Amino acid sequence: MMKILEHLATQYPVITVLGPRQSGKTTLVRVAFPDHEYVSLEEPDRRDFAHTDPRHFLSIYGKRVILDEVQRVPELLSYIQTLIDIDGAPGRFILTGSSNLLLLEKVTQTLAGRVALMTLLPFSLSELSQAGMAEDDLDESLFKGFYPRIYDRNLEPRQWYANYVTTFLERDVRNVLKIADLERFQLFLRMCAARSGQLLNLSAIGNGCGIAHNTARSWMSVLEAIYIIYPLKPHFINFNKRLVKAPKLYFLDPGLLCYLLEIDSPRDLRIHANRGAIFETWVVSELLKSCLNLGLPPRLYFWRDYTGHEVDVVAGSHPNLTPIEIKSGSTVTKDFFRGLDYWRGLSGVSPEECWLIYGGNQDQKRSHGTVVGWKSIGTLADHLNRRGELDG
Repeated sequence: MMKILEHLATQYPVITVLGPRQSGKTTLVRVAFPDHEYVSLEEPDRRDFAHTDPRHFLSIYGKRVILDEVQRVPELLSYIQTLIDIDGAPGRFILTGSSNLLLLEKVTQTLAGRVALMTLLPFSLSELSQAGMAEDDLDESLFKGFYPRIYDRNLEPRQWYANYVTTFLERDVRNVLKIADLERFQLFLRMCAARSGQLLNLSAIGNGCGIAHNTARSWMSVLEAIYIIYPLKPHFINFNKRLVKAPKLYFLDPGLLCYLLEIDSPRDLRIHANRGAIFETWVVSELLKSCLNLGLPPRLYFWRDYTGHEVDVVAGSHPNLTPIEIKSGSTVTKDFFRGLDYWRGLSGVSPEECWLIYGGNQDQKRSHGTVVGWKSIGTLADHLNRRGELDG
């Protein structure tokens, strides 16, 4: 991603890097742009200065500057627009933000045509492998999650995620929604975690925590905006079947998901009822990272008809679609290919374009499709990116 950022900074006056808190945005932009002055708008005095006198603030810091957590002072964007209309030198402003609910709308409206947008999620498995920090065991990897701070400082995952939920997630939710009953929101969050990998049913989740449907929708929107969850949309290709139209709910980090499900160790994860859903959640997040790290909007979907036939992920657009099945088991069985075989019968796609990723380690070529172990997920991502199927 760093090379892409550096290239974009030669073309656009404003670069905005979005992503969850603690995903490494600050480190990335400071390393990529060492000659830019750095200003954190989390610091109360700097934030107050920017609020009360934005023109003067930008006259001091507005030559070549990184403005970190710019969602704290979104009104700065209008003043930045004025400055770059006068002097639109490439790479002048590097912005980061941890919430896209209002910030993304403000950025696209105010800085349309002047800004390049990137999204940074926590580490991918490929990044950890290249750094020599990847876990060798699948359950260890899922339990630990992929937030950089855990690896940089060798922190105990459960304690770190507990602090993350309290200090960052709940604070961001309070800032946006002004929620007074945090216990009810925590229940909502845990109920969402229990449904990762399932069709999104806001009414059922709302009823389970005693909140109205509209409240559940609002809270879910905020979780999406602060990069905690991702709604995977269904693909509506017409195979003369009635298709499910609700999205599937996924969390963006398996470690946070394990914490919310009160899984205390990798050993507990191995026998947990949600292990398959946690593995599927991780695979979807890895595929998202593989395109977002290239600056590409994802074209990832799932497919399911009302008779229960399903393909976990469909990448690309018609007619160049790649079906992907996800299984957490470590031994490949014939049943693993049931959804892919059904898809092939409807679509006519060749077995070479059908993929299965599973919880084992052996990559295989089968008559039903290409099989890759969990450590080789980068092979699948590279294949999709080469075909241009993850980009919009």
